[in-house]
Amino acid sequence: MRATGLERVHMLQNVPTFGGINERTLSFLLEQSLTTEQQAGDVIFREGDYTTSMFVIEHGEVAIYKQKGGEDCLMVVLGEGDCLGEMALFDYMPRSASAVAHTDCRLIEITSKNLYQIYQQDMEQFTLIQMNLGREIARRLRKADELCVKCPLRDDVEVKTFRRMQ
Repeated sequence: MRATGLERVHMLQNVPTFGGINERTLSFLLEQSLTTEQQAGDVIFREGDYTTSMFVIEHGEVAIYKQKGGEDCLMVVLGEGDCLGEMALFDYMPRSASAVAHTDCRLIEITSKNLYQIYQQDMEQFTLIQMNLGREIARRLRKADELCVKCPLRDDVEVKTFRRMQ
C-alpha cells in the first residue's frame, strides 16, 4: 500500500536529513523528486558512477558494498528512512560504494536540481537541509573513523599513539 502525500511528508520529517523542514517544502520536494521501485538484487548505483543524486528509502532495504581486492564487501544494510548517496550532492565525485536492493524497495531520488529548486524558493529551508546533510555525513565519518581504529583495513599500517599538546 502506498502512503498518502502527508504520510510521506511525515516520514521525511523523521529522516535526520529532513528534520526541522516544514511540510510545504517537503511536499514541494516530493512533487519534484522521482520515486522508483526496485526489486531485490537490482543495482541502484555502482561504485565509481558519477551522479548528482541521493536516495531516501521509503520502503524495504538496501545493501551498501565497497570493493576491496576485487571483491564486494558488505558495509551495511540500510532500511526505511535511511539515506544513501548523499555525498554526491556535495563533492560531485564518483560514488564511493555500490548500492543494491536487498529486498524489494521504494526509493525517493533527490537530485541537486531538486535542492536548487528549494534554494530558489526558500533559502532558510535549503540551508537547514544542507546543514542536516553535513551533520549526517560527519556522523558517518566519525563512525567510519571508529571502525578503522578497531579494525585497520591494511596489515602494514602501524598505529601510533600521539601525545596531547600541553
